[in-house]
Amino acid sequence: MFPARDRSSPASLEYSPAVARATAPLYERVARVVPEMEWPIHAPYIAAINALKRDLNAVILAHNYQTPEIFNCVADVVGDSLSLAREGAKTSAKIIVMAGVHFMAETAKILSPEKTVLIPDARAGCSLAESITGADVRLLRQRYPGVPIVAYVNTSAEVKAEVDICCTSANAVQVVESLGAPEVICLPDEYLAQYVASRTKVKIITWHGHCEVHERFTGEQIRLLRQGQDNLVVLAHPECPQDVLAEADFVGSTAGMSDYVGIHSPKRVVLITECSMSDNVAIQYPEVEFVRPCNLCPHMKRITLPKILHALETMTTEVMVAPEMARRARLSVERMLAVGLPRA
Repeated sequence: MFPARDRSSPASLEYSPAVARATAPLYERVARVVPEMEWPIHAPYIAAINALKRDLNAVILAHNYQTPEIFNCVADVVGDSLSLAREGAKTSAKIIVMAGVHFMAETAKILSPEKTVLIPDARAGCSLAESITGADVRLLRQRYPGVPIVAYVNTSAEVKAEVDICCTSANAVQVVESLGAPEVICLPDEYLAQYVASRTKVKIITWHGHCEVHERFTGEQIRLLRQGQDNLVVLAHPECPQDVLAEADFVGSTAGMSDYVGIHSPKRVVLITECSMSDNVAIQYPEVEFVRPCNLCPHMKRITLPKILHALETMTTEVMVAPEMARRARLSVERMLAVGLPRA
């Protein structure tokens, strides 16, 4: 059991023998990727968070891009943005803390309107989600009357409310083809839309949004990585540019990449995605060597253990979605769920 959290005393955040004993099993879990000298900094916050969330009937949802000490030591549910929201809705917890970015907290609120949803840093945004607004979607409808619009789940509640259906990176092709239309607008990620276009006969109209993590990778980087490493397996996220996907051995969602490692057990692998994803998958598959040229998401890294603790102590910052917007956004998500959610 974790020691009781004394919220009135800063001493409760000291690395005491009791905290060391209580958190030792958690450190064993992350020892491969968290230096031992860092653990005395993390451990008091981990102990305090785990004690406090039990007191408050709270759960922490952590995206795959969160740092290992969050993902493996305080999170109750881990995964991609949609799976977090869906699993969070199934819990009996009254409070959800989203260790992710703002659109993910909105999605959690849409699927759990009766729960309090907190984000530890309200500035944790997303370049992709912020590349399009509800007004942009309405203008697209005027420009392409009658053409159905598919929105990636990595969008705001406002955008989800304006489109016909949502998709994930795993089921985007399936969703597009389910509409039975000769052409479809896919937004906001241009590279994901181009990937969909390469795998379907449906004409795809794209938007110009990009993920600032994935757009920085290049095909030349992948070719250089392969030099002298004939057995290197390259797994890439479909938010990457087309020249990157052309060099990859496998293209798939975050869940799909993790599954690939588990199923195929490559000797050496590189995940072309956010840095912490590699750390978290490496913990799960210690027999695999992970090559780590990766890009950090500055927005995900705004979420820290001290901020999670502060969110629980102060009930901030609460994420709200207007009821009518939430209703319409939920319909877009539910239409997607009716199509299905393959993992890869």
